[in-house]
Amino acid sequence: MKDCNERLKAMPFGGLYEIFGRANKLEEQGKRVIHMEIGRPDYDSPDFAKEGVKKALDKGQVHYTDINGIKPLRKAICEKEERRFGLKYDYETEISVMCGAAEVIGVIMLTMLNPGEEIICPSPFFSAYREQAIIAGVKLVEVPVLMVDNWELRIEEIEKRITKNTKMILLNSPNNPAGYVLDKENLQKIANIAKERDLIVVSDECYDEFIYGQEHVSISTLEDMRERTLVVKSTSKSFSMTGWRVGYVLGPLNAIKYINKVHQNFSTCVTAFAQWGAVEAFKHGDNFIDDMVKEFKRRGDYLYDAFTKIDGLKMIKPKGAFYAFPDITAFGMTETDFCNYLMDEAGVVGVPGTAFGDYGKGHIRLAYCRSYEDIVEACYKIKEALGKL
Repeated sequence: MKDCNERLKAMPFGGLYEIFGRANKLEEQGKRVIHMEIGRPDYDSPDFAKEGVKKALDKGQVHYTDINGIKPLRKAICEKEERRFGLKYDYETEISVMCGAAEVIGVIMLTMLNPGEEIICPSPFFSAYREQAIIAGVKLVEVPVLMVDNWELRIEEIEKRITKNTKMILLNSPNNPAGYVLDKENLQKIANIAKERDLIVVSDECYDEFIYGQEHVSISTLEDMRERTLVVKSTSKSFSMTGWRVGYVLGPLNAIKYINKVHQNFSTCVTAFAQWGAVEAFKHGDNFIDDMVKEFKRRGDYLYDAFTKIDGLKMIKPKGAFYAFPDITAFGMTETDFCNYLMDEAGVVGVPGTAFGDYGKGHIRLAYCRSYEDIVEACYKIKEALGKL
């Protein structure tokens, strides 16, 4: 039997999960390891969400649900989106609930694009985008967003990469891994291109709550953009529910009905009792979110201040999400060698920037969604380790 189809031979291996596996082996050997490679909040999921699951199980909510999600969940999501961000969507026809944002983005690519068509995507980007594009048989075209440009997405870089095959722009703001936030002015320029070229916009807003010092703006709220934008979100980060696998897409009815059809044939529906727990999260979770974001800002501020005192590390303070993406080129090491050195010498685990696209070169990613005490210890150990080079 052959190993796979020709398309999947372009699928990269290693990166984040290779680093994670090596870190776990070091832990098994008794080494103290601070995991800053995984973007998973260290908070437990909200008690009221867990109680919702328990009640659902006791009531026998263990069977198939509506394919696009139970009505109370769709309604609670839409109410929260309007309450927090002013996004107005019909919970009956303009939302589909799926097994995490990863499924949502993959399903969108399969639904909205033909094989060989192209997606414009700012780089660095969430590593799954490239692999999902390969699976869907479409081409991900990277647009550089660089620290030297203050992480500004330059419109001319988008324009010169558009071809007759370009059909979609995939945005992620706040950004994983670089922590930048696209402001309204930048989004308006992108929106203008989308309208001029008749492009679909997919807006990954999974870190929408994690913004420090400014407001989140969704490109879908700009003039004439609602009907060409698909907004992707999740419970994973905002409610610290990564293992629950509840994500969703908001968009126009004509697209959602086909997106739903593809989703139906991949996972049928999200786990029934997880949906009922998520209802409670969306209804009662505002304070939980606000408290967590406040704490993550404290951690990020400490990390940034500590890194500015380390010779050789260059970094711009993140405006959103919960990642540091420092430039490590001064140390003359590859991204992977640098991460391995930190793991061996400091017991701190990061991810090579190249895992996040071609323009992650020269960087590593460190997630500061660990405890404050872990962040303080990690910063001290990183400084000590780099001082030996």
